[in-house]
Amino acid sequence: MAMEYFVVDRKYTEKHEWVLLSGDIGTVGISDYAQEALGDVVYVQLPEVGSEYNQHDECGAVESVKAASEIYCPVSGKVTEVNKHLEDRPGLVNSSCYQDGWLFKLQLGNPEEFESLLDEDDYNKYLKTME
Repeated sequence: MAMEYFVVDRKYTEKHEWVLLSGDIGTVGISDYAQEALGDVVYVQLPEVGSEYNQHDECGAVESVKAASEIYCPVSGKVTEVNKHLEDRPGLVNSSCYQDGWLFKLQLGNPEEFESLLDEDDYNKYLKTME
């Protein structure tokens, strides 16, 4: 019996969003670097389910005790789900930015855009240029 492997890959933008791909659905969040730079997140403005965005469109915001930051859509697509837990527990972005603190999911409109994003190694190299 052949084993099937489903490859999931997290990619990053230079604005510190990440996308984790599963089929044609991308889960979007902000990176550990971004949540650390923001500090304690107190509010997350998420896009509406059903709304469509182009790559790099502003689609929400994250507010902390010391700053507010826009969220940019890392790839084009249609929002299929938002993380409702963030309404009551925005701090999940800080405590679990790659698991429980994801922001929204979208159906990719152009899979080539995902390929153009930074992989983890390239993102880490990019962060070193910001120091």
